[in-house]
Amino acid sequence: MPLEMNRDVFITCAVTGSGGTQDRSPHVPRSPKQIADSAIAAAKAGAAIAHCHVRDPDTGTPSRDLAFYREVTDRIRDAEVDVVLNLTAGMGGDMVFGPPDAPLPLTTGTDMISAEERVAHVAECLPEICTLDCGTMNFAEADYVMTNTPGMLTAMGRMMTELGVKPEIEAFDTGHLWYAKQLVADDVLDAPALVQLCMGVPWGAPDDLNTFMAMVNNVPPDWNFSAFSLGRNQMAYVAAAVLAGGNVRVGLEDNLWLGKGQLATNEQLVSRAVGIIEGMGARVIGPSEVREKLGLTKRAPA
Repeated sequence: MPLEMNRDVFITCAVTGSGGTQDRSPHVPRSPKQIADSAIAAAKAGAAIAHCHVRDPDTGTPSRDLAFYREVTDRIRDAEVDVVLNLTAGMGGDMVFGPPDAPLPLTTGTDMISAEERVAHVAECLPEICTLDCGTMNFAEADYVMTNTPGMLTAMGRMMTELGVKPEIEAFDTGHLWYAKQLVADDVLDAPALVQLCMGVPWGAPDDLNTFMAMVNNVPPDWNFSAFSLGRNQMAYVAAAVLAGGNVRVGLEDNLWLGKGQLATNEQLVSRAVGIIEGMGARVIGPSEVREKLGLTKRAPA
């Protein structure tokens, strides 16, 4: 498939994530106010979409508290800057096994809840987009499995579609794209779908360019996609995604650094991405154009 560079690019800022980065950088936002403020600053720097998780304000650990999501959502919607709101629905599918000689019972860190519970904050806040991790995979941790069964994904996907919220398919490997196409074929998700290609996440798809293009070539031509890589390759993937015809994701969920020894803010990462995109001769588009492109419904402040 020949490359066809994207000339009208939107940027997603992944503001805080659910990883254990809260103690590795003072810029990783914890409280709902900090998360919202960081999303607003990223929007002012050029991000059209803010992808948000929430954390416990005191410990910084990942949370599923509906009140935290409500506060983040309200603060962003009440801000003077416009941005498309994208909430995670990835939490609640965590299985942590015991050691190989005694895998059961499941151990500390397991967080397995129903499809309805996993989408509860989406139904409460009605963001324009929410994520759908489209498969099960091992992560770098020895005995942790991110669990998303076909039945769970079908149930969550139907709920998102019925709520009028656009699922962003998080694809960590080619099989996740295969199943995403099945969800569309089964009328669980509407076409054209929205995909995020998640590269370099152990142990999903590595972020070499051959694997990346295999992922790109498995995205149907009428779908919209973005891509990112973790850590030091985040900015290289800004260029790679645009060159491959896609859009861009940056942010502290995926990378803490602006340069060697220099911790980044979300605003700085977005600004760097804007410079790369415009330096390639492409245009960074804003939230209004993104809504039109993706068929999103903007919700008024509560």
